[in-house]
Amino acid sequence: VQLQASGGGSVQAGNSLKLSCAAAGSTFSRQTIGWFRQAPGKEREIVAVRWRGGSNTYYADSVKGRFTISGDNAKNTVYLQMNSMRPEDAAVYYCAASSSIILSNLRNSRAYAYWGQGTQVTVSS
Repeated sequence: VQLQASGGGSVQAGNSLKLSCAAAGSTFSRQTIGWFRQAPGKEREIVAVRWRGGSNTYYADSVKGRFTISGDNAKNTVYLQMNSMRPEDAAVYYCAASSSIILSNLRNSRAYAYWGQGTQVTVSS
């Protein structure tokens, strides 16, 4: 699976941004797609996960109620809608995919076999 993340940019706090993760691969509808982020000097952390083509979703506590992960299996694309953004949301955002991840391992970046190139998100206060 090849992934390409896009949609990053600079926004002011309180505004919105929508990221896209386009995937190439015939098994996309069965993939679990996760969005991770990494800020300078910090470890990569989970943001949201779309489990096995959309049967379930997971959000980090820090983004619950503000971010929404969704997908379009026909377009092989997963989106991350980010609303009410905060300066602490600034990071490089990555999408990742796994066809075999188990539910208890969703937050583990090492459990994802495929990664996109990352897209920079900057939030000014």
